[in-house]
Amino acid sequence: MEYKEIDTIEELIEVAKIYIDSKDELDNIRKAYDYAKEVHKNDIRLSGEEYMHHPLNVAYILTDLYADSDTLCAGLLHDTVHIGKANLNDIEEKFGKDISALVKGVTKLNKLNLFTDSENQINYYKKIIIGLTEDVRIIIIKLAERVQNMRTLYVLPLESRKEKAKETIEILVPIAHRLGLSSIKSELEVNSLKYYKPSAFVSVEELLNNTEEERNNAVKEIQRKISELLVENNIKFEIKGRAKSIYSIYNKLQKGKKFSEIYDIYALRVIVDTESECYQVLGIIHSKFKPKTGRFKDYIANPKTNMYQSLHTTVFGYDGKLYEIQIRTHEMDEIAERGIASHWSYKEKGKKLQNSMEQKLQLFRSIMELNDDKVSAEDFVNSVKDEVLGDSIYVYTPKGDVFELPKGSTPIDFAYKVHTKIGETMVGALVNDTIVPLNSELQDGDIIKINTNKNSTPSKEWLNYAKTSQAKNKIKAFFSKIDKNEAIEKGKELLNKEIRRRKMEMDAFYSKMDYVLKAGKIADENELYLGIGTGKFHPVSVVGLIEKEDLSKEDFILEKIIKNRDNVIDIKNDILVDGIDEIKVSLANCCNPIKGDEIVGYISRGNGIVVHLKDCHNIKDNEDRTINVKWNKDISKKFKCVINITSIKKDNVLLDIISKSSPNEIVINKVNTINSFRDNIYELKIEVYDLDHLNKYILDLKQNSDILNVERVYF
Repeated sequence: MEYKEIDTIEELIEVAKIYIDSKDELDNIRKAYDYAKEVHKNDIRLSGEEYMHHPLNVAYILTDLYADSDTLCAGLLHDTVHIGKANLNDIEEKFGKDISALVKGVTKLNKLNLFTDSENQINYYKKIIIGLTEDVRIIIIKLAERVQNMRTLYVLPLESRKEKAKETIEILVPIAHRLGLSSIKSELEVNSLKYYKPSAFVSVEELLNNTEEERNNAVKEIQRKISELLVENNIKFEIKGRAKSIYSIYNKLQKGKKFSEIYDIYALRVIVDTESECYQVLGIIHSKFKPKTGRFKDYIANPKTNMYQSLHTTVFGYDGKLYEIQIRTHEMDEIAERGIASHWSYKEKGKKLQNSMEQKLQLFRSIMELNDDKVSAEDFVNSVKDEVLGDSIYVYTPKGDVFELPKGSTPIDFAYKVHTKIGETMVGALVNDTIVPLNSELQDGDIIKINTNKNSTPSKEWLNYAKTSQAKNKIKAFFSKIDKNEAIEKGKELLNKEIRRRKMEMDAFYSKMDYVLKAGKIADENELYLGIGTGKFHPVSVVGLIEKEDLSKEDFILEKIIKNRDNVIDIKNDILVDGIDEIKVSLANCCNPIKGDEIVGYISRGNGIVVHLKDCHNIKDNEDRTINVKWNKDISKKFKCVINITSIKKDNVLLDIISKSSPNEIVINKVNTINSFRDNIYELKIEVYDLDHLNKYILDLKQNSDILNVERVYF
């Protein structure tokens, strides 16, 4: 494999500048380099290189992951204590506690003598590595360091090479896999095989008879030709391609396959909108590329028992090589990726997990939901460590279905893992035919039966017993829904009470409900009741929309404005209203104004003054109901708004978007990703101090050449 390496700090700084725009942070990286260079000035690597070549390129590998500046500094400094004999107190004094803690963590890991003589030892050291890691960045630095070391493993004696390669493949590669670091995982796998089983590596290489780069180029070429064919035929599609790595091919051969039977060395997947288009694409491809006899499978007409659907064909490319092509719809792809036929499940079928990918995806989804709930940083990190990196147990249903759970899970976690409805109606659990309390800790190999009652509901106490964020979120969601339904019922009751108090006819009021909803810009009756039940709307104001008795709210406000036009404003509200010192003021949801925007006040029905952007389309025909308002210059709070970011389909763009938010004091509350054939659109719901901060963030994002467009969204 060919690796790009660098020789100077200037090269590292140039790459870091792509996503780190703080001069102070870049200066700190340079300072860390200078410090490490001085510490290592007398150190030489076994390969004969100056020692600084190693930490410099560890930091360079970390830039591929868009690692933050502290991580890059720690990557440069990671061997200054273990090899260079620097002092941790000195590092803390010069670079601060965070960087010192990262260096200390990596130093601890590097002092471990790892043994891989048995499965128990392998699992033990995985546990030790996670246990020593208070910050997941420590593991990432360790993995980057091992990647760089494996590139020069040839300098070690033969036995040492094999030992290091075995340790890498059995302990560090699974951790990289868990963290989703695919590029690091792939490189570690290939180099581990190269040194642990060199003869096997050479055998596969000879069978392939070309380099990895040549194989990837071959896939790109046929991908380009098929794309041109589909564009010519006006078919909307997505296409993905990959060349199988030497390690993956070795694994297949180890499982008894002959090389001549491995047809997915070069593989493509075409994803279209409809089932009929699947067959249309198949015909188009076969019209230009000769299919290999006996290699066509129609899993659309004849789905597998696990509901997997796709067309499979193997064709000869113009270069004479065989290419496996799968054709499916987006829905089929979703089932394939998330169901029991998933790629992950296929790779880990030795564990005999029928639906491990679905469970793992759900686990990651739950962790992201946990982050959306604004839990503390400590709780979030603990969840990641427990559920992604922690030990797993495998438990069974009475029918023999297997489920993976984090160690420490209870019957509650198991019930929600099987199905949300099972969890919500659970009344008890039997473990190995014995009734157990719901807070009992499950063990590897347990057989669990959940007893349910259709009239039963969860208990809030279960939140104290559940281990997984998935179960906790499902329990919270249940009670959130219950609370919402109660608020709707309460709102309806309060509204009816006010109608009766006014001695109005019930039927007469409800016959004008459409007018009420339209006047209040409310989606439906349930939203109205929910608003009343939660105090957002007052039933007096709602009924007043119909009755229109006495002086209207708008007239009252206008009268007060005229009367107090010359009053001196001396208040601490976010928005200053011309001539009024005490009135309800809110920001419009349609245009989400933020401090610095040109704004205007709109006199609403029952909601005081609603502040809109000056050119908001919702008030352009209502100038007679607008008044002058302005921002209070003394406020310092964050306002909500939405931006859309369009980028090319490339890894790490979202990471760059997120990394640039913090320096601009932007809080990202939610990210919605919209995938298309040509690009990705990220809808960000953010909080920002003012227009200047927002414009600076947008400008920073546009510095990334992979980002095509950034725009603020108004509804």
